[in-house]
Formats: sequence, C-alpha cells, structure tokens
Amino acid sequence: MDNSGTKKTCMESTRDFFTSAKFLIYMGHALSTWGDRMWNFAVAVFLVELYGNSLLLTAVYGLVVAGSVLLLGAIIGDWVDKNPRLKVAQTSLLVQNSCVIVCGILLMVVFQFKEQLVELYNGWILTTCYILVITIANIANLASTATSITIQRDWVVVVAGQDSSRLADMNATVRIIDQLTNILAPMLVGQIMAFGSHFIGCGFISGWNLCSMCLEYALLWKVYQKTPALATKAGQKEQQQELKQLSPTRELENGQSPEESSQPLMNETSVVTKPASPKQRGCCYQVTEPLRTFKAGWVAYYNQNIFFAGMSLAFLYMTVLGFDCITTGYAYTQGLNGSVLSLLMGASAVSGICGTVAFTWVRKKCGLIRTGFISGLAQLSCLILCVVSVFAPGSPFDLSVSPFQDLYTHLIGEKPLPEAEHSLTGVLTSGNVTTAAPAEELPPLQSYMSVCLLFAGVIAARVGLWSFDLTVTQLIQENVIESERGVINGVQNSMNYLLDLLHFIMVILAPNPEAFGLLVIISVSFVAMGHIMYFRFAYKSLGSRLFLCCSPEQKVEEVDNPSLPTTV
Repeated sequence: MDNSGTKKTCMESTRDFFTSAKFLIYMGHALSTWGDRMWNFAVAVFLVELYGNSLLLTAVYGLVVAGSVLLLGAIIGDWVDKNPRLKVAQTSLLVQNSCVIVCGILLMVVFQFKEQLVELYNGWILTTCYILVITIANIANLASTATSITIQRDWVVVVAGQDSSRLADMNATVRIIDQLTNILAPMLVGQIMAFGSHFIGCGFISGWNLCSMCLEYALLWKVYQKTPALATKAGQKEQQQELKQLSPTRELENGQSPEESSQPLMNETSVVTKPASPKQRGCCYQVTEPLRTFKAGWVAYYNQNIFFAGMSLAFLYMTVLGFDCITTGYAYTQGLNGSVLSLLMGASAVSGICGTVAFTWVRKKCGLIRTGFISGLAQLSCLILCVVSVFAPGSPFDLSVSPFQDLYTHLIGEKPLPEAEHSLTGVLTSGNVTTAAPAEELPPLQSYMSVCLLFAGVIAARVGLWSFDLTVTQLIQENVIESERGVINGVQNSMNYLLDLLHFIMVILAPNPEAFGLLVIISVSFVAMGHIMYFRFAYKSLGSRLFLCCSPEQKVEEVDNPSLPTTV
C-alpha cells in the first residue's frame, strides 16, 4: 500500500522495486563485482603468460596488493569517513575503472610488441611495463577497497535505514551476487581468451570497464538522489547540532536577537574550530600525518565493542581450506583433473548461497549474535571431516618427510628427493583451469577417500562460513558509529589481508603434499581460535542467555543489550 492507503497493483509494485534505491545498489554492485572478478582472474593469467609460464610476477603482484591494503587500509577508511559520500563513491569508481582500462591497454601493447620490447635497451622497457602494470593494478585494487567500504559498509546501511531485517536481506543479496559473479565472470573471460587470444581478452576487459564505469556512475547518482540521508554524515550533523545549542547561550550573554547574532556566531565558531593550516603545522606534521592516521585507526578498532568479533572473522583467512590456488593445486597432486575441480567449485558456490539464505532465516529465529554462534559451530563441525581426511586412506600425510625439504632443496640448488618431487609450488591454478609444472604423469592413488573427505568438509563448511561472515559484517555495520565506519572497515580489511598473507607464507615454508595434512590441522586450529574469540564476544554480550531457546522477547533483549552501542 502507498502513503495514501491505496493498495498498489502488481505492475506498480514491480515498477517501484526496479526503480528503488535498493535495486539500483544491487545493479551497481553486480556490474562492479563482475568487472572485478574478470580482472582479478585475467591479470594473474596475463602475468604468468608474459613471464614465460613463471609464477614470479603473479607472486610479486599478490604480495604488493596484500601489503598495500595491510598498510593503507586504515588510511583509505579514514579518507572515506572524512569526505562526502558521493564524492568518495565517484572518485573511487573513476580511479578503479580508469586504472583497469589503462592496464588493459598497456597489456595489449606488451602482448602485441613483446618481441620488439625485449630487444629495446636490453629488455628494460619490457621490465618497466611489468612494473607499471603491477603498480597501476595495485592502485585499482586500493580504489576497489574504497568502493567496497563506502558502498557495502556504509551506503547499504543508510539505504536500509533503521530496519535490521532489511539490512540483513540486503547484505545476503549482495553476498549472493558476489558468489554468482565469482563463478560466472571468470568463466566468460576464460572462454574469450581460450577461443580468442590474450590480446582480445585485454581489449574486452578494458571495454567492459569503460561501459560499466558510465553505468555505475549513473546508478550511484540515482541512489544518491533517492536517499536524502546519504547527503549528510554524522560529523556534519553533530556540528550543526553544536551550533544550534551554542546559539541561544551566546544570544542571552550578549543580549542580541537571533537574527543579529547568527552570522557573527557562525564566523566566531568557524574561527575557534578551524584547524591550523598546513603551513602553520609545518612540514614534519604533514609527513607524519599518515602514520598518525594509521595508529589512530588501529587504536579505534581495538577499542570497539565488536573487536573480538572482527578478529574472529580475520582468523578465518588463515586457512588452506578454500578454493584458492593452494587447495586446488593439492587436489591436482591427488589425481583430480580440471573438470572435477570445476564441478567442486560450482558445488562450493551453491553451498555459499545456501549459507546466505540460512543466515537470513536463522537471524529472524534466533537473533544476530546467536546466528554467528550457530554458524561457527556448523563450520567447525564440517571441518572435522578435513581433519579426518588427513589420516584417511589415500592421504599423503607423512611426518617422516621434512615439511621444509622442498624449500631447502630450492635454496641450495640440489635435486629434490623423489617424495618431494611434486610440490604445491609447482602447481599453477587459474580459475577452473589447472596445470602442473612437472611434465611426467602423477602416479595414480590407491584410494580417493582422503581427498573426498577433504572436499566434502570444505564444501559443507561454506554454509557456516558465509553465514558467519554476514553476521560479523552486520555487527560491524550496526555497532560502529557512522563517523568511524570507514576506518574500522579499513582496518578490518587490513586484518583479513594480514592473516591471508600468513597462510601463504605457511604454504611457502611447507609446500610438499606430504605436509599438507599439517597445514590442514593448523588451519582448523586457527578457525577454532577465531570462533573461540567470537564466543567470548557473544557470551559477554548475552551471558547465559546465549544458550537459551529463542523467542521474540530474547531477540529484543539482544538488540537492547547495553554492552553494545546503539545504531547511529
């Protein structure tokens, strides 16, 4: 029904939905993530192809991206907080897509004239192109981080208003879009490169980002127009309230009417609250400002009531139990081919979508905090299968083989031992296509029970994983004040990247398939530690009521718990 009480027809309801700010955000997010997934998939393939089927450039790119977000996450978040929403969204959108377009064009030039570039200045021109590609692609990733913070962590909250259920539904829909684009976008660009060429792939991605940028820009403007609350931020509201509170006091002291005192008061307030100019602060102050922002962001993150909830999510990134290059590389050494891995990745995506749907249902029945607790138990229960797989028939787990043997032999240049011949570092995985560095065939396994149990646990655990991820995301959205959303989410991204970096370092130190079982046990241990931290947060928030049967009254108590700040 509309505001006048008249019941809307089906056509009117459909039209209102497709023109609503909520749907426009979904459309913009779908376009953005589709471009991101295509680029993230393609850039790794391009770098491997350019450097003679070596993983060096890909490894350097991954290290630069992770290190940049780790160091600059808080600073990016602070920039998001201190600037108008529309300016932040438009700037990050333009920078991100422009960098991808420039990178695509540069890669097209390199693919077309690689032989000539190798001969120029002993290959230094080509090396410069590699450096430019990695640098510009890193800038695009930082801009993508800013876009993610401002749209998914701030705009979505404002569009949802004070409705927690609507916010949960929007978060779940955004996550479903992520899951679908994560599978479909790499498939599309992979087919284009397979039936065309890498040159055509670069051109397609550049053209897509150019068109997508224009559409996303228009969609952002429409959402901004339909949601007046986006025009003001907490800092601006507080400043206006302070001026209104000060105005009557000054009028009484000076015996002036409101009209006489309003303009001088504004000028006086501006003089009092105006910060010192950069010239007055000095050069040293300006140089050290990013360091102070970095420190202030991490301190603010530590002081949040949801600190342990955020840390619990970050700890889930310290794992090899996901469909990244590590786990799929191990699957290849265990005899699984590319087609089987593609089916497993599809099953993983379906499992993740089920997790997002389960999140909305469980949250309505049990409340938000209990949903995270239940999701954690579900994930840990499924990961027990992964631990069992380490000791199941067909597992290569062997503690008699040193986990550092492959690293040692590479460092000293000796021939590796026969049992260490097929290491995880010799496997290259790009999306659904998996190839291996060794030319000879891998020996057939006597039993596939171990690898089947491993992937059964990984796929089943995705239900609890994505439900838990949505829980922590909404806890941060609802319980971080509006003026700190950007910096807190920036630090959260930094924590996620830090633990993700540690898991890659762990694999580098122990790359042999014989040591993968040890990595599985360490991964499950970190996941367990993460959920223990969440349990501490949940028990501190709800106490013994965490274990009580759910009821509408208990859900109200959870929201009104004084240990959590109210939503701004």
